[in-house]
Amino acid sequence: MTDNDSDRAHVAELARHLEATSELPIERSSSRVLGEAEAVARDAAVSDLEDEIVRERVETVRDLLDELEGVDHEEARAHVEAAVEHCDVVLGNANGTGGDAGT
Repeated sequence: MTDNDSDRAHVAELARHLEATSELPIERSSSRVLGEAEAVARDAAVSDLEDEIVRERVETVRDLLDELEGVDHEEARAHVEAAVEHCDVVLGNANGTGGDAGT
């Protein structure tokens, strides 16, 4: 599997984790941020975009997730943590320092 294939797999998992938060009872401001992050991640996962654009989308998602001041719902928090890990792997690969985070 090439880095590109690996990155695409991580982006798909990133979108899946964020999508999983959409039906959970989460505080409104966190839900808004997660919804925006999910939309950007889904676009990166399903659109036929150049690798650099995908990485830019993932960076946007990572920035949005950094805005969260904590997620009270345990399951949602686990999905957010996994999403952050997938972002970091993709962004690490973009910098030539990545590897598989095991998720």
